[in-house]
Amino acid sequence: MTLTADLVIAAAIAYVGLLFLVAFLGDRHTRNSAGGFLRSPFVYTLSISVYCTSWTFYGAVGSAARNGLEFVTIYLGPTLVFIGWWFILRRLVRISHDQRITSIADLLSSRFGKSTRLAVLVTVLAVIAIAPYIALQLKAVTSSIEAIAGASAFGRGRLEGWSEAGLAFGVAAGMAVFTILFGTRNVDAKEQHHGVVAAIALEAVVKLTALVAVGLFVLYAGGGFENIFTRAADAGLNIHATNGFGDRWVASLLLAAAAIICLPRQFQVTVVENSDESHLRTASWAFPAYMLAMSVFIVPIALYGLTSMPAGSNPDMFTLTLPLAAGQDGLALFAFIGGFSSATSMIILESIALSIMVSNHIVVPIMLRMTNDDQAGDGQGVRRLILNARRLSIVLILFLGFGYFYMTRTSDALAPIGLISFTGVAQFLPAILAALFWRDATAKAAIAAVSVGFLIWLWSSFMPSFASSSPLVAAVMAEGPFGISWLRPQALFGLSQLDPLAHAVFWSLFLNTSVLVAGSLLSSQSALEHVQAAIFLNVFRRHLGEASALRGSAAADDLFLVASRVLGHQRAFDLFSEEVRQTDTAWNSLQPTPGFIHRLERELAGSIGAASAHVMLSKVVSGDAISLEEVMQMADETQQAIEHSHALERASAKLRATAEQLEVANRQLRKVDLQKDEFLSQVSHEVRTPMTAIRAFSEILLSEDDLDHVSSRKFVSTIHKESLRLTSLLDEILDLSALERGERVWENRRINAEESLEQALRVCDALARQNGTAIRFGPRAGPVAISADPDRLSQVFINLISNAIKYNNAPSPVVSVRSRIEDEYYLVEIADNGPGVPEEERLRIFDKFYRGRLGESVGLAGAGLGLPISREIVARLQGTLELLSEPGGGACFTVRLPLPRAAGKHLSV
Repeated sequence: MTLTADLVIAAAIAYVGLLFLVAFLGDRHTRNSAGGFLRSPFVYTLSISVYCTSWTFYGAVGSAARNGLEFVTIYLGPTLVFIGWWFILRRLVRISHDQRITSIADLLSSRFGKSTRLAVLVTVLAVIAIAPYIALQLKAVTSSIEAIAGASAFGRGRLEGWSEAGLAFGVAAGMAVFTILFGTRNVDAKEQHHGVVAAIALEAVVKLTALVAVGLFVLYAGGGFENIFTRAADAGLNIHATNGFGDRWVASLLLAAAAIICLPRQFQVTVVENSDESHLRTASWAFPAYMLAMSVFIVPIALYGLTSMPAGSNPDMFTLTLPLAAGQDGLALFAFIGGFSSATSMIILESIALSIMVSNHIVVPIMLRMTNDDQAGDGQGVRRLILNARRLSIVLILFLGFGYFYMTRTSDALAPIGLISFTGVAQFLPAILAALFWRDATAKAAIAAVSVGFLIWLWSSFMPSFASSSPLVAAVMAEGPFGISWLRPQALFGLSQLDPLAHAVFWSLFLNTSVLVAGSLLSSQSALEHVQAAIFLNVFRRHLGEASALRGSAAADDLFLVASRVLGHQRAFDLFSEEVRQTDTAWNSLQPTPGFIHRLERELAGSIGAASAHVMLSKVVSGDAISLEEVMQMADETQQAIEHSHALERASAKLRATAEQLEVANRQLRKVDLQKDEFLSQVSHEVRTPMTAIRAFSEILLSEDDLDHVSSRKFVSTIHKESLRLTSLLDEILDLSALERGERVWENRRINAEESLEQALRVCDALARQNGTAIRFGPRAGPVAISADPDRLSQVFINLISNAIKYNNAPSPVVSVRSRIEDEYYLVEIADNGPGVPEEERLRIFDKFYRGRLGESVGLAGAGLGLPISREIVARLQGTLELLSEPGGGACFTVRLPLPRAAGKHLSV
């Protein structure tokens, strides 16, 4: 097969067509079903491999040939992050799911008080920083087309009849079309792009297979690993020792680790596109394994190319030119498709991620201030504007990358271009870590820190990349601005000993972090920053994530108007219909709760970002319809008057409702006060009994000097026994009080409920034997998986079984234990054949310190706190504890716990 330019370009077009088909089928599959394999952890892991761009496919070989083992850092950094996924990635994914985060800009904006300024700053800087990376992909594709099409067997020729800039422009235009068609189909930025992810996963397989194929060919042609390394050693090549492990190696490792979090496309695919947090567990080993497979043949290819290709050959193109030189045109074409996959997958996802940031944080805020589209009432105008903004952003982003490529196209090496972008996006790292782990970090400090870091990056890393095409830049690099040598881009403040990359990384991140720390210590947070900081730092305590900084009130009509304009009429209708069902109220009397306003804000954030959603709703959540008109600017003065009149009517109704709520609250307070008095009386009574015994026996011991040893030990034993009783009583009181206040926190997990029941039976077996009680087992449910804490669940069963034994005064006492599955609930029934609970005592049986007349009459031990504690525990497991009557007499306590599919999202308390 003879390779020509037309054949190569036709193959690339056909491959893009295959990607179109895969993306289309993926989208249709997820629309018609739950997603199936497209939501599997392995597809998710393959999509993360978008990290492996043409830089790693081509540039890693060139980097190995020029700089030795430095290329390993590009694989090692992300590997370390994924191995330690529990600490950062898990937190990012959880926050993203809870807060409907759509991008890095959205993450930082949401954490720092939903700051619009910070979101705009991060968006603009991300677009600038990614331009070199997109240019790298365009350069790799054009260089590979020139090499494989026969312009030069060694990868340095020019393609006759084709312009390098023209090829790059065509690739950029094609990728823009593909990304627009499959990356901007829905306005919800939080909605996963399953079709695109499916195409990216396919590209991951293609590029890995292509690189491995070239690696196996090199091993075959070179006679194996040993012969390749021996031949390189004979030629005086020692790739292991090149450049050593110095400052540049450390800087590259840090940048690679930061990139897996800070690159917009990596955040998009790792965090936003994640449909199940548990997929990170698979990716923690599968993605490093993929990276290892991508890197294993890099050194052999580099060494074989250096020893077999003519001097002056481009090392970046060894993956292509080695098969070409051996006449393996089919393999060369396959390698080209692999490199093309590496470039296109990056361009597609990077463009999607950046376009969401641009539309959410630049276009939407401008729209809120300037739009006057009277046809936007049904939501289509706003939604159309957002989608068009994203599409235009994709075009501008790609051609900004093309512009950078055009100005720096004389540079040969691919790796340095990628490191420029890595250094730029790394300026987000200090703010991201502060957002996740530092409660006192402030928005003002974050804005200043990111700005300072980026300015240093622009001066020390971005600008020097134009030195080859600009004499002015070359002069500034050599002499400094206005001849000030200590301001030279690569020798700032007189520090000239570091490698240029390490120099840029050191100064930018050092000053960035210093400004963030100092600024946070010197500035204060707003109220909203305090709220968001608590949510971010306590993200694994789910009840905190339900808080909303918007505490005002708003009319349902106003909120519905905002929701329909952004989300569309049908989706807004579904949201409000669900709220109507949950609150059991009519549409015309719906009073949105703070919880519903918070949920609506999160839904809007999925489409327009957290900052824009907060700005929009904060104008509405005030009870004044005119504020809505100021935000949306959609109605004339007549409509404003009507809305204002309606708002006054609603305000009057709210005042009446508030007065009623205050009366209810007063009655509840009086009831609580009475319960408090009763509680204190009961506690003092229960405490007085053991304390009286302890005091009496202590006085005897103190006053009687001639007590014999046996009497003394008896009195001391009684004091010890009563002390233990008092301690147990106080522990139960504290435990119940903490449970009622929600302070007893434990982490639920999937357990076998029957094992907890068996544990309780084993514990109560001795008590049953002592009391002569027989325990009979009825039908059992078998292994049942529920979400609970096994010790707490056993505590409930022990309380119920021991009570059934102690309070059973039948001639032949029997306790029956049975369990079953009923209506997606796990039921346990513990019954006895004793006297049961009289009807007049049933309403008080779960009261604190209440033991019933039977318990009081026979003087049974215990403070009457077992059942209240058990009921609190079961309630926190989303279940119920009830008292039923057993046929033929006796009492029957029923524990009802939801199975996981019925428990919904209540997996921890």
